[in-house]
Amino acid sequence: MNKLVVLLIFCVSINIYSQKALKSPRKAAIYSSIIPGSGQIYTKKYWKVPLIYGGLSTSIYFIHYNNSKYLKYKNTLLNRYDGIEDNLENTDSELLILKDYYRRNRDISYLATVSIYLLNIIDASVNTYLYKYDISDEISFNVKPAFYEQNIGISLNLNL
Repeated sequence: MNKLVVLLIFCVSINIYSQKALKSPRKAAIYSSIIPGSGQIYTKKYWKVPLIYGGLSTSIYFIHYNNSKYLKYKNTLLNRYDGIEDNLENTDSELLILKDYYRRNRDISYLATVSIYLLNIIDASVNTYLYKYDISDEISFNVKPAFYEQNIGISLNLNL
């Protein structure tokens, strides 16, 4: 009976004094690469998830919008070259400029989407490294004049 009580107390004390397992930056990056925002949930930065999905959905919207305008002006221009009439009042040179404008904006929207996705992964990984970072009020920076026997100078003190 005494051995059972000692074993039970030992098991309970191990659970009491065990530390929390540290979060893995690699796991956070993998989570965020599979499902954007899940790495932020893993690191308990819940407020970042709507920002990620807002950025991704906005850039995907602009990809769709710019691509539809690009195809509209491109097809209209090709139809004019083939002799097919249309109801647009733009000249051929204006259509060419508009086509290039919306193609450029579509490509920039693709870059924005990829950038937001990569920043999501990098942010999750960096947040995991800084998950247990100690932020205390004991940080100070003091600048004082320093007087030595024959020299005068400045003393810098940094307390962390």
